[in-house]
Amino acid sequence: MHFTIEHEREEDGRWLAEVPELPGVLAYGTTAEAAMAKAQVLALRVLAERLEHNETGPQAISIALA
Repeated sequence: MHFTIEHEREEDGRWLAEVPELPGVLAYGTTAEAAMAKAQVLALRVLAERLEHNETGPQAISIALA
């Protein structure tokens, strides 16, 4: 599995980062780096939950920043 973290600056100055391959995985931060770090943590939590609930099997993953 390959996941990409995309980020952009909102009009109010906050940064938004999301992982398009995982619906609902998005996070805000005061900097691009903070938003991307929060999105990465959330993505890993979602993957861990899926494993714990047998919704997916173990897979190799990679995360790229866009």
